[in-house]
Amino acid sequence: MEILEVLKKRHSIRRFKDKGIEEEKIKAILEAANSAPSAGNLQARKIFLIKNNKKKQEFVEKALRQGFIAEAGIVLIFFANPQRSASKYGQRGEKLYCIQDATLSAAYAWLQAVESGLGACWVGAFDDETVKKVLGVKEDWQPIVILPIGYPDEKPHSTPRIHLNDLVHEV
Repeated sequence: MEILEVLKKRHSIRRFKDKGIEEEKIKAILEAANSAPSAGNLQARKIFLIKNNKKKQEFVEKALRQGFIAEAGIVLIFFANPQRSASKYGQRGEKLYCIQDATLSAAYAWLQAVESGLGACWVGAFDDETVKKVLGVKEDWQPIVILPIGYPDEKPHSTPRIHLNDLVHEV
């Protein structure tokens, strides 16, 4: 699939089929996430892969009762590692670069999921401390996004985009 086709097919999917995801697709998604660029190549990010249905259900409660999380074949949770980034870039690394690293990694995972015939939804509404506690994560890591991935059980319509003239400002 061409990259623009993947980008145009990417939509937020909130209904998933009750179907497992093949291991080779999961591996491709994780490899795509790992290939994302990072500031200073520090790769100041961590990914938690959740397949267990009981554990997925726990995250429904931690993410404002967004039930579709539990319906997904897998759930990826992306964390920023501020200390790793701060070791080279100080406060800017701690406050920004590590977040960018995790965000890019999640975006790459989502695009690979689409290319693999899967769908996902960006979930940013959750309680940071509770998510960290459930996963037993170090205090200084910051959860960035919960990304449920699975076979879509809906056909979302395209959402309008602003015109490029309103988006791009040439100087």
